[in-house]
Amino acid sequence: MYNPFGVLLLFDTREFAAHWFETGSPRFLIERLFEKRIATPRLDGLVTSTELLSSFDVEHIGLEALLFQAGYLTIAEEVPVGSRMRYRLGYPNLEVRQSLNEHLLRRFDPDPARIEENQTRLHQLLEAGDTEGMERLFHAFFAGIPHQWHTKNDIANYEGYYASVFYSYFAGLGADVTVEDSTNRGRLDMAVRAGGRLYLFEFKVIEQSGAGSAMAQLKERRYADKYRGAGEPVHLVGVEFSTADRNIRSFEIEDA
Repeated sequence: MYNPFGVLLLFDTREFAAHWFETGSPRFLIERLFEKRIATPRLDGLVTSTELLSSFDVEHIGLEALLFQAGYLTIAEEVPVGSRMRYRLGYPNLEVRQSLNEHLLRRFDPDPARIEENQTRLHQLLEAGDTEGMERLFHAFFAGIPHQWHTKNDIANYEGYYASVFYSYFAGLGADVTVEDSTNRGRLDMAVRAGGRLYLFEFKVIEQSGAGSAMAQLKERRYADKYRGAGEPVHLVGVEFSTADRNIRSFEIEDA
């Protein structure tokens, strides 16, 4: 049985909900993720070794071991590397992925009511295929992050910060999200299936990569080719951020 206490709560309430996750707060873990600057899309696919997973040194424990031992990640795949074995980690179930990312969003924005409103609106936009509305929603979210949040760190200067917000919103909704998806031409940042459509995202920081680089990479590497056989409308979404603005500078959408 994966989680006896969660099953007992299910029988008690007779409702499917995040029972296991609600029994404790992952505040310490969330702070460690931000301290180590771990982009949240990377959590689903971390590769590690037996030695790291079995570490119990509290002062120097790796984030992979912490997530694994606390139950937020599990072994999804064994990966042979020469004569040694590595392990690819992943979320054990939808409850953990969805709930952890909801808590991560609250680290970005402490107003839970605003996050709930944004998630509801994002779900509606995805169902309607309204990419312009999606741009406005994310632009407003970044604009609403207090400037004091950036005062003592330079988190806004790296691409993983911005991509993490997008990923956590989609994962918090329970959407079908795939990150770092490999093709014969490279790796796509993020693919999201929702509302009978497929959105292929590429994220860039404009000061580092230049204007137009996100959409250019989507086209040049022909990322959409891998997904054409699914029979779904495919949309390319190139998102570029500005460290000076601390917001989205460009949000390009094209049908593939």
